[in-house]
Amino acid sequence: MSLRATASLTVVLVDDERLAREELEFLLRDFIDVEVVGVAENGVQALEVIETIDPDVVFLDVQMPGLDGLELIRRIQERKVRLPFFVLATAYDQYALEAFRLEAMDYLLKPIEKDRLGLTIERAKRYVAGSGVGDGEEEAGPARVGSPKSKVVVKAGSRNLLVDTSEVVYAKIEDGLIRIVASGVSGESSYKTIDELQGDLDPEVFWRVHRGYLVNLNRIREVNPWFHSSLMLKMDDEKGTEVPVSRAQAKKLRAFLKL
Repeated sequence: MSLRATASLTVVLVDDERLAREELEFLLRDFIDVEVVGVAENGVQALEVIETIDPDVVFLDVQMPGLDGLELIRRIQERKVRLPFFVLATAYDQYALEAFRLEAMDYLLKPIEKDRLGLTIERAKRYVAGSGVGDGEEEAGPARVGSPKSKVVVKAGSRNLLVDTSEVVYAKIEDGLIRIVASGVSGESSYKTIDELQGDLDPEVFWRVHRGYLVNLNRIREVNPWFHSSLMLKMDDEKGTEVPVSRAQAKKLRAFLKL
């Protein structure tokens, strides 16, 4: 079984109006392959929810106190991590151009109609599956050229060390940089994003368990339950580092390991 198998669409709802959140959640109940896995009342709270849950899609109001929807998207983009697909849901149409500039997947006007929501859900499924089409261009995962690399460079101090990919335990985003932890060595990578690193590695071995982590499946020591039906991995490095698994990816890991 492949870890890349399509799972249900995981969704987070962000809106400072409780009735608006409840109405959208009610509409989404009619889509059997959509699961609302989190809600947030404002942009600041949404940052934490999105980072923790790692959803496929975020339905996002624009006008919210403290941190509005557009600024929330900018904040997440600055973190250089894999982004969820954003759907702007607002009563105003003047934000459509800015939403387009920020590469939002869709723009819904309130009150949201069920038929129009259905089109958004179908688009989201295609995008998440890696075959979404927008403006004539296909959405895809990390590009791969040729065979997976057998070695990667790890910068440890002033030294550039060549490390066998089989020795890589995990990689993570730390202060905007990609850090690789391998057997006996850890340091910075020259890769700009985890997506770029993932694209050069064997997809049967390295798996994106969370927006900020890429792990070597062969170097997982323990798989333990965590909150919100997620999992926590203990890795096979010197520190026994714990790596969170997003709720969506936890489903795939349970199926893969038959947990």
